Amino acid sequence: MSVIRDIAATYASPHKVVDRHLAIGEREDRALVLVMAACLLFFVSSWPINARIAHLEGRELNPLLGGALMGWIFIAPLAFYTLSFVVGLVLSAFGWKGGTYGSRIALFWALLASSPLVLIHGLVLGFAGPGMAQQAIGLIWVLVFFWFWSSGLMQAGRSAK
Repeated sequence: MSVIRDIAATYASPHKVVDRHLAIGEREDRALVLVMAACLLFFVSSWPINARIAHLEGRELNPLLGGALMGWIFIAPLAFYTLSFVVGLVLSAFGWKGGTYGSRIALFWALLASSPLVLIHGLVLGFAGPGMAQQAIGLIWVLVFFWFWSSGLMQAGRSAK
């Protein structure tokens, strides 16, 4: 399936999409693409708020975008790899059989699948500014992300060989 169809299917049943990704086998190139695509979309979601800050505060936009680029494209993937490794180890200590690869796929797919909400959050924050709308979208994103991630982790534990 295409990534867009997979993202749409995740909102209906996240465990099935994660199961399809895990059925392909351990492919670290696929995991890297998932986390980099998610981080790229998170970076794009930061554009409106950075443009707002630059306009309202009279600052240059390029340094703001450069900082966001550095954070989302270079630092965040390393943080997400570390988080998935630690979560995989902790869950393994409690008898979970998904392994570190299953933990990576569950986290990285949850990030990518929930990225449409992050893009909406960025637009709301950039155009309307901080407020109730931004907080509501942020809360919806957090809830959806944890739903996708927990469903993915449960499926990775069931799919383990």
